[in-house]
This record gives sequence, C-alpha cells and structure tokens, in this order.
Amino acid sequence: MTNTSTPGTGYTSTVEATIAARRAAGGGALIGYLPVGFPTLSESIDAAVSIAQSGVDIIELGLPYSDPVMDGPVIQAATQQALANGFRLRHGFEAVAAITAQVDTPVLMMTYWNPVLQYGIDRFADDLAAAGGAGLITPDLIPDDAQSWLDASERAGLDRVFLAAPSSSDERLVQAVTRSRGFVYAVSTMGITGARSDVDSAARVLVTRLREAGSTSACVGLGISTPAQVREVLEYADGAIVGSALVKALADGGVAAVSTLAAELAAGARDIRAAV
Repeated sequence: MTNTSTPGTGYTSTVEATIAARRAAGGGALIGYLPVGFPTLSESIDAAVSIAQSGVDIIELGLPYSDPVMDGPVIQAATQQALANGFRLRHGFEAVAAITAQVDTPVLMMTYWNPVLQYGIDRFADDLAAAGGAGLITPDLIPDDAQSWLDASERAGLDRVFLAAPSSSDERLVQAVTRSRGFVYAVSTMGITGARSDVDSAARVLVTRLREAGSTSACVGLGISTPAQVREVLEYADGAIVGSALVKALADGGVAAVSTLAAELAAGARDIRAAV
C-alpha cells in the first residue's frame, strides 16, 4: 500500500490525501501537467495557478530538458521554447514557490533524473521542499535504482512518484507501489505523450494489476485529453493526468484558453463523482 505518512516524522502526503478525498467524494483526482517557462516563466506560473483555480486537483510541473525521451511533439516544442528562452533549473523552484504562494493545490515537479544528479540529490530535495513542492515524478528512474532519492525524499518529506507500464513485470509493479508515495503513475499506452482519440484499454488492466500489488493511488496518464476520457479513466483509476491537451491550449490561446479547458476537464471529473 502506498504510504500517506512516514513513521517517526509525522509526514503526510498532501497528494495522496487529495486523491483519497476525491475518491471518497465518489470519483477521482484531476492532475494537470504544464511545463515551467512556457511560453515565458511568468506565464507558466499564471497558467498553473489558473488551472488550479479552474478545478485541477494536483499540478504536475515539468522541468524542460534537452533530451525528453517520453514527451510527444506538443510538450517537446514547449520545453524547447522554454530552454531557448533561457530556462534554468532554479526557475523551477521559483515557479513552485510562486504557485504555492497563491493556491493550496499540491504541486509535483516532473523531471528526468539527470538534472537531479547534476544539481545534487540532497540539494534538489531541500530546495523543492523549501519552495513548497509536494514531491517529484521521475519517469526514467526505476525504483530499484532509486535508493538515494528514497533517502533524500524521506528526509525532506517529499512524495516520490514512479511509473508503471503495461509491460512491467509483477515484481516491478510491487516495487513501484511500495516505493512510491503520493500515487503510482500508470502509463496508459506504450509510447510517448500526446492526445489520442481512445485511451488504451491496457490502462484498465494495468490499474487492476496495480490494485493486486497493493496500490490505493493509481493515476493514469498519457493520451487523456477530453472530459469524456477523464470520466472513463476515473471509473476505474484514482486519478486522470492530462498534459498535452493543456499545453496545446496554452500554446494556442494563452492562459485564458488553458483555464477554460481545465474547467471543462474538471467538470468531466465531477460528472463521474456525481454519478457514482
């Protein structure tokens, strides 16, 4: 079972508490991804605040990276623009602090592992916690190679979210469940991020397997872009993660457009909550 508290520290995961509250209300959590620094640093902060105010339950804030192996074309274009604009890692912490100063919505940072190593694992954990961040999603760090991050996140009181894929072995799923805190990120499709017309049926099977491994917080991402897909996912999962659709809305129509889409997606999440 994913822990909500750490024995001896009194730490409680605000992410998992948020998901549990949404499930208790009859549905699940809506998690929204946006990259830091796109289209500018200030606009990325405003966009994150706006989606929280529009009903997103948890913010996933992505750090731009030069080799984004999991990201689809929409997110890649956004993060490359952020890098071209002069994004630096410290801007990520500045953004988290600015967002958490305005809204109570938990903010998880998402980053590939190499920037954390380059910055310093303990320093990264301390600066993220000091900024008010809830934890870290690490798409390319597998649980059995993560002891240094487990130690640092435990000390700093941060969530750590590991990924699980349809191809993951039962043993790897158990590792993801027992070593994650906040939720387990269930990758719905084999491939890269991006909106799809249908969310893979493999996601439902994967969540079932995660339940069998002991998960109480399994959230599905990759390919979710519409209120109908949010409703579909929340029928069986604890949360629905939307990324590319929000980034595209921000690229096409600015903060107003991404806020409108977030409200529509949140309405979809409330529909399933009301129907249960």
